[in-house]
Amino acid sequence: MLALSYIGLLIGLVLLVMMTMRGIGIIVSAIVCAIIVALSSGMHLGDAMLMHYMNGFTGFFTTWFPAILLGAIFGRLMDDSGAALSIANKSKEVLGAKRAIMAVVGAGAILTYGGVSVFVVGFTLYPIAFELFRSANIAHRFIPAAIIFGSISFTMVSPGSPEIQNLIPTTYFGTTATAGGMIGVLMSLLIMVSGGYALKYMAHRAAINGEQFDLPADYGQQAVSKISQVKFYSAILPLIILVGGFNVLSHYISVIEALLVAMVASLLLGYALFHKTIDAPGKMISVGSENALIAISNTCAVVGFGAVAAQSPAFSDVVAFLTDMPGLEYAGLAVAVTVIAGITGSASGGLGIALPILAPIYQGMGLDNGAMHRISSIASGGLDSLPHNGYVVTTIRAICKETHQRAYPAVFLVSVLIPLPVLALAVLLYSYFS
Repeated sequence: MLALSYIGLLIGLVLLVMMTMRGIGIIVSAIVCAIIVALSSGMHLGDAMLMHYMNGFTGFFTTWFPAILLGAIFGRLMDDSGAALSIANKSKEVLGAKRAIMAVVGAGAILTYGGVSVFVVGFTLYPIAFELFRSANIAHRFIPAAIIFGSISFTMVSPGSPEIQNLIPTTYFGTTATAGGMIGVLMSLLIMVSGGYALKYMAHRAAINGEQFDLPADYGQQAVSKISQVKFYSAILPLIILVGGFNVLSHYISVIEALLVAMVASLLLGYALFHKTIDAPGKMISVGSENALIAISNTCAVVGFGAVAAQSPAFSDVVAFLTDMPGLEYAGLAVAVTVIAGITGSASGGLGIALPILAPIYQGMGLDNGAMHRISSIASGGLDSLPHNGYVVTTIRAICKETHQRAYPAVFLVSVLIPLPVLALAVLLYSYFS
């Protein structure tokens, strides 16, 4: 039975990746693959799907939907009002075309660290990136990497970030968003600096080899830049309130409550500042709500699949192996989260699957909760950015009209190859100093 369980788990995971890359919806893919895992492991199909799958699905939804809903509406407010565009334009103005890559990465980091949805960031930044890269004559294929690096690498795993990948560990380790101390800050800075220089080096080498600003063969339209009526200092104020309020309040009330209060305050302030530039407030709320439902449903589907997989003998065997690594407890946690996030193509999905199972085990070993929080968060941001990651696919294909063949190598460098060695260093540092 154990061998069959391993085969079924492997087939389920591989099929999940293949179905996702072929454009089949993640909800359907997750259900089909969960059924395969359940049958191969000898589970009662009704219990597997109606109890384990649905408990995983609804549990994640119940915990995180309010925060994701408010975040999606806040993202629409920043986008519809022109506030997000104002921040992007300021980055362009300060750094200029000669530093096109830094300008795009910097604007993306400000927006995502301020709580704006990564999908909103992608669509907002692309017209700015298009003009900057064209002015600097940098190959168009590096735009997706710049957007993705600025929005889902160091920003979502940094101490104090309001992104969900930094918040999920708080519910399992009893920590705050700033957990991990100075080591966490240093690791985030290391990803930012090394990834920025790596991307700049790749673009420079491409220019030496004769590459210029060239559009892919099937590029159908030119990027259109909009004009924002919102001043930069007004645009950034709601982000300051969100991040600052969230991190202050999280020391007095629960992390989720702190995030909700800070988001409501930022929404009210943002609407008070920008309401004259918003054409349809009702549509803003409606679209934001629809985006929130889509985003959380996709993640819940992955968590549901993980809940079924977690009941399989093969999964239990793998967990036992990882948790029995003598002297390498932090490494076992890092590997588990990294692999699961890579398989699912989702950082939040990987955390949602791994931590309910692993957190109690590693806490029982007496490990530092802050170290485990930061390691888990960093680990979720490595292999999650494989080609089937939803945001990677959207940014490369839908936003930038690029192809994986042209654009993904640079994405792989800055969102997979750079974070993984940093994760290894974090494990060593936390093992030594915790």
